[in-house]
Amino acid sequence: MSLVRIMAVKPLDPFRLRLKLSDGRGIERDINGLLAGPIFEAIRLDPAVFAAVRIESGTVAWPNGADLCPDVLIWGGLPPADEQKPAAAV
Repeated sequence: MSLVRIMAVKPLDPFRLRLKLSDGRGIERDINGLLAGPIFEAIRLDPAVFAAVRIESGTVAWPNGADLCPDVLIWGGLPPADEQKPAAAV
């Protein structure tokens, strides 16, 4: 099974994202609590900057280089065990 990632994003107000996942599901997430730290300041303060969200490498990102972990957006933490890739042998 392949790892589920984010394929499309639509910004909603306030601080919500509608996400289309690689497994075909659509979900909405409130990301207000995830926008912490200086890199997210402009995103928090300017709705136009928040709306500039895009997909980059299977997750959401903004033009200033800020991004969010796809696992946190999709599952609220690590993916379920059956969604994770097997660990490499040592």
